[in-house]
Amino acid sequence: MTVVAGIKERYKSDVIPAMMREFRYSNLMQVPKLEKVVINIGVGEAVANPKMLDIASLELAQISGQRPVITRAKKSIAGFKVRRGMPIGCKVTLRSGKMYAFLDRLIHTALPRIRDFRGISPKTFDGMGNYTLGLKEQLIFPEVHYDDVTHTHGMDITIVTTASSDAEGLFLLKQLRFPFREAV
Repeated sequence: MTVVAGIKERYKSDVIPAMMREFRYSNLMQVPKLEKVVINIGVGEAVANPKMLDIASLELAQISGQRPVITRAKKSIAGFKVRRGMPIGCKVTLRSGKMYAFLDRLIHTALPRIRDFRGISPKTFDGMGNYTLGLKEQLIFPEVHYDDVTHTHGMDITIVTTASSDAEGLFLLKQLRFPFREAV
């Protein structure tokens, strides 16, 4: 895969030296890196129509290139008619080659297809250097065919890094050319 090699090469040749200068690391192993990407789809309609979960799971498999795991409710919520153990979503954890290939598609293909896209928000870090991005529909990915979609659903994409602070995580993702919008 040339895509993986390109992102890894950029990390080794550009990101590591830039981060060592910026944060004054004394050791190469202190430089934060990408650990994994978790893609999660919550399907609230699965309570009334279990077939919706199968459709979402199939689309997530197309997007990620990996079979998703069905997530189940941790506790009962009477107002939503959800019982403990009911299937309510699906998720995928991507690492190494598949992670880099997915991030490349996300940055260069999917995000630019969002209508009126002005960049992603730099404010959704969790305090530990991990970044979460919410997407409103799955149609921005070219793997999902518009004619086959019956319902649109959103997804959360969490990028887990080894960074210890939000500043390090933001700098790492900016160096990897994530399209952050400028703070106003």
